[in-house]
Amino acid sequence: MRNFDTGATRDNDETKLDFEGFLSPLVLERFGEYMNRNRIQKDGKIRASDNWQKGMPLNCYMKSGWRHFMDWWKEHRGASSREGLEDALCGLMFNTMGYLHEHLKEKTGVSEDAKDAYRKFSKEITLMNKNINPKVKGF
Repeated sequence: MRNFDTGATRDNDETKLDFEGFLSPLVLERFGEYMNRNRIQKDGKIRASDNWQKGMPLNCYMKSGWRHFMDWWKEHRGASSREGLEDALCGLMFNTMGYLHEHLKEKTGVSEDAKDAYRKFSKEITLMNKNINPKVKGF
């Protein structure tokens, strides 16, 4: 039990998930910048920030992850890569996160109803974004 000078009490947090300690705000901010920049598709349209959560085949994550890993390895060995160290690491993070996301969805049995609700919600967000910024051609 933790007792504070104010008189407040809390249980011990030693066994609780400590996201503040596990994660780095510097890394998460840089990853967010990477993800935001990669929302712009080749046709100029902007995809929703959570578009990747709709799902992609695991082999897409694996193949892309290897390309980013190779860039990271080149940079580690002092060679230049196609994207630089930070983008290589962010790309690798994206692919490992996407792969794990798909694995956990399968493992926990995300239902088709939940998937349908997500798709409907995504469409509503897209419509809201178009109304906010009519210059956006679509997601």
